[in-house]
Amino acid sequence: MMEEAAAVRRAARATVDDIEPARLRDDLLAFIDDVSLAPGVLTLFTARICSGSTDGLEKRAAGVQLIYNGLRLTRQLAREEPWEDSDRTSADMHILAADVLVARGFYLLARTEAAETAVDVVRAFGQHQTNRREQNDSSLDAQLEHDVLELALATGASVANAEGETEADVDGGTNAGTGTDADAVGITPGLRAIADDLAAVCGDTTGFPAPETFLSEAVTTQLTRSVAEASPDS
Repeated sequence: MMEEAAAVRRAARATVDDIEPARLRDDLLAFIDDVSLAPGVLTLFTARICSGSTDGLEKRAAGVQLIYNGLRLTRQLAREEPWEDSDRTSADMHILAADVLVARGFYLLARTEAAETAVDVVRAFGQHQTNRREQNDSSLDAQLEHDVLELALATGASVANAEGETEADVDGGTNAGTGTDADAVGITPGLRAIADDLAAVCGDTTGFPAPETFLSEAVTTQLTRSVAEASPDS
């Protein structure tokens, strides 16, 4: 599991390594390093269950991770409103960093089967935050972790429908063998049930625990069984 976490971290850091100015890049790298890599590791873990391999899938996992990092930072800024009583320049830099994280995450998933699910997660986040403010309902904050779990599971499971796809296909924007955009896949009821269970024990508004805690033996056993049952071939 440490190997998967390291792979996700490397891929996520590499995605923002060309960002200028240096201060923004440093902020992005710090946010990547400070947030649990559980979403990205779950993506790889699910891919291994569904296809038996995670080869070449680090960028997909990093895409899930970056979207979560960016939305989590956005939620934090919405709660704290640092423009009110803090350094406005730092606050502006942080909101820019959040936007870049989400955008780079989208880039990595843009032409994969999980792209539409990623869009749905971001749209839902915006709606939940609007409702939270209007209804003063802080419980809506936790929906982000649930939705990201769904995205991780869907992204990992989607590799079963992408045989022959390579990193070049993800970067180049085509689905291997067809020359067209990848077909979208949605969240199956089975995967949604898994996300519900995982969110109940592992995800809250403080974020996810470390991957080795998140994917405990009991959780991984349940996930393996549930994903197998949700598979079209089961």
